[in-house]
Amino acid sequence: MTRTIETGSSSPRLLRTAGLPYFLIAFIARLPFAMMVVGVLTLVVSARESISLGGLNSAAVGAGTACFGTLSGAAADRFGQRPVLLVLAGANAAMLLAFTMVAYSDAPDIAVLAVAFGIGATAPQVAPMSRSRLVTIITERMAPTRRARTLSSTMAYESAADETVFVIGPFVVGILASAFAPWAPLVGAAVLTLLFVGAFALHPSGRHVSAARGADGAAPSSARELFRARLLVVVTGTFGVGSFFGAMLTSLTSFMADRGASDQAGLLYGVMGIGSAAFALGVVLMPSRFSLRARWVTFSAILFSGSLLLLFVQDVPGMVTALALLGIGIGPTLVTQYSFGAERSPAGRTATVMTMLGSGIIVGQSLGSAVTGEIAERAGTPAALVLPVVVATIVATMGVVNWFLTGFEQRGRRSRRATRMPSSGVSE
Repeated sequence: MTRTIETGSSSPRLLRTAGLPYFLIAFIARLPFAMMVVGVLTLVVSARESISLGGLNSAAVGAGTACFGTLSGAAADRFGQRPVLLVLAGANAAMLLAFTMVAYSDAPDIAVLAVAFGIGATAPQVAPMSRSRLVTIITERMAPTRRARTLSSTMAYESAADETVFVIGPFVVGILASAFAPWAPLVGAAVLTLLFVGAFALHPSGRHVSAARGADGAAPSSARELFRARLLVVVTGTFGVGSFFGAMLTSLTSFMADRGASDQAGLLYGVMGIGSAAFALGVVLMPSRFSLRARWVTFSAILFSGSLLLLFVQDVPGMVTALALLGIGIGPTLVTQYSFGAERSPAGRTATVMTMLGSGIIVGQSLGSAVTGEIAERAGTPAALVLPVVVATIVATMGVVNWFLTGFEQRGRRSRRATRMPSSGVSE
């Protein structure tokens, strides 16, 4: 089908093109993913009375996502999102229900870990696929003059939605577990997956396959382009952000447990989450001359500065102050990384790239939680609070590396233009 790109003011806005129901469905469809890790931990600790086993199962969920998340994105690029998401929704709901039964059974711990791995492996990648759909709509249906700002605002909204869901998810798990039983959050996640991931798959936008794909579904770009330094630095950056999420929440839990209030860790963590979401949305207001590479360096530096405060925090007000500063840095950093991911996606492989970035966050979160928890148990809270500093350093370092990579790319483009137009006398 031939598409006509409208120009000027006649170009439709993204909200009107995608439709308000799309954004509502896509938002709720993310919630089960945000409930899985905490729900698995809660159920295992209750059913098997082992915190260490609970942590291992949470890590197994992340490992499953790491192994199969990107493959689901590649399948969506090849065959379209609808069939992939419908299969995953059914499989994931079945895995969640199976986990509630296996955890309470006499099955060995290895069987519980295997099902937890299956939960991660079949988890529908709603957030990355939503980004992929919206990027495709922007690049194929909007005027070129409006693409850059619309893409920036879209990545800001998507990151804010993720932040909000990952604050709400653990809260919903706590409510369901307290009001009903420890198995209730996973049963609730299974129901939400069937209803809302199914609705997300069946939305008209789910039929769309990138125009860059051929009639046989083949991409014009080589898979080798997914492993170029310009893209891998972004994946490493999102891994750092995910690691920061896991390390910060776990070390914060240890900090509050030392004060006899571990159940309030989620409330304090919300200070960072809410601030992060607010500043992620604020990216839309930033001038275009404040380039993406400058934003990554700037906001990751704020993140690193906030993490250093953790080394000197002695009380709850001090921790709240540090978390507020961290929120300023982490939200815009994540938005910027996804903007780079959208910009650098090889033709026809947007869903693959977005799931690579999303998997980086989940793997980092699982690994950060596991390592920080082990350090907190063996060496105490002060040692655990060093981990957020370490991973913030990774994020900031990748920002600097990206600064130079982007500079090399820009100089290369200017050089090629000058070669093609030697007598133009135009300089940038």
